[in-house]
Amino acid sequence: MATPRVIGSDAVEDARRRGRIVFEVLPGDIVTALARETAERVGIALVDGPLERPKPPRTDGAVSMRRVLYRRSPKWVAPSRVPRKARRLGKLALIGAGGVGGNVAHLAAMADMADEIALIDITPGLAASTALDLNHTSGITGARARCVGGEAMDLVAGADVVVVTAGRARRPGMTRADLIDVNARVIRQSAEAIRSAAPNAIVIVVTNPLDEMTVEMLRATGFPREQVLGMAGTLDSSRFRNALAMAAGVTPADVEAFTLGSHGDEMAPIPSRARIKGRPLDVFLSREQIEACVQDAITGGGQVVALRKSGSATIAPAHASIELIDHIRGARAGPVPVSVMLHGEYGIDGVVLGVPAHLGAGGLVEVEELRLTAEENAALQNAAEAIRVRLGL
Repeated sequence: MATPRVIGSDAVEDARRRGRIVFEVLPGDIVTALARETAERVGIALVDGPLERPKPPRTDGAVSMRRVLYRRSPKWVAPSRVPRKARRLGKLALIGAGGVGGNVAHLAAMADMADEIALIDITPGLAASTALDLNHTSGITGARARCVGGEAMDLVAGADVVVVTAGRARRPGMTRADLIDVNARVIRQSAEAIRSAAPNAIVIVVTNPLDEMTVEMLRATGFPREQVLGMAGTLDSSRFRNALAMAAGVTPADVEAFTLGSHGDEMAPIPSRARIKGRPLDVFLSREQIEACVQDAITGGGQVVALRKSGSATIAPAHASIELIDHIRGARAGPVPVSVMLHGEYGIDGVVLGVPAHLGAGGLVEVEELRLTAEENAALQNAAEAIRVRLGL
């Protein structure tokens, strides 16, 4: 939090000379009695801050270019623009129709993002019943997507995007790393079916431990890194934004923040790039509060597991998966945190790690390298080393 100030009458007089009618008083500031009298006398309101700063006017680049071209030749006429439209997937396949897979299917159907949604689960009847249940909602929602479900892995055939959520969930007392051996077998079985039936699909791995299972999917499919992504950063970033919003007493929409690194104890929330109402965190929160928010994001998944006693989070991971699919099909633009195999970015090579990246129809477009503090960069390097150790790389 910013260093508290002592606000005297001279500061108020200075504000009056500058033509201001509002004086921002930040948390911790001390306002003298004489300053309050002076403010009342000269008509300046002392307002508790931090105040939201108006955003500077920004001109769209395309508008600026049109103005330049028109000045060069008044006969110039702007070409008609076709509004950007998100691509509708032909088929979305979900391997695992439990809590996360079922919610992903529901959200995808409501968003009308695919012609067909296929659910696959080894539990007899689970995927088929969920698909039928979703089809029954279409009479109310008007959703066009048709859902199918079953136990056979060949239902992934022809999918544009495959989301893999299958695997054992954590129980209280377990870490994500405890699931490596059992869930690696599930990933290998899924990879075999995807490689043979949907070789052009973009694969989104949700199964824990996320980063390790994404490496396993890359190995088992033999796909290039552009085609295999891990969903973790969008979920962890959402938890970080929620913690910051609650601590600052603002809505999550006022918060911009993201989390990098691994989906586990080596998670690396990035406070230096986070903003609340467009301003740095220390305007609203103390150092201790920011650290508490970081810890809340890191332990967020474990908090859900502890409350449930059996199973882990389902709704937030589903929304986080949908966010990645939206980037792939062009419904969202800009960098998004996603786990990908790094080839030298951030000085890391040969490890899957959560980093900001641009996505498109072919999956990964490019990794965006941001300037981090020394502490944040060290956390990223530590996360990479921890994954190397767990995988024996």
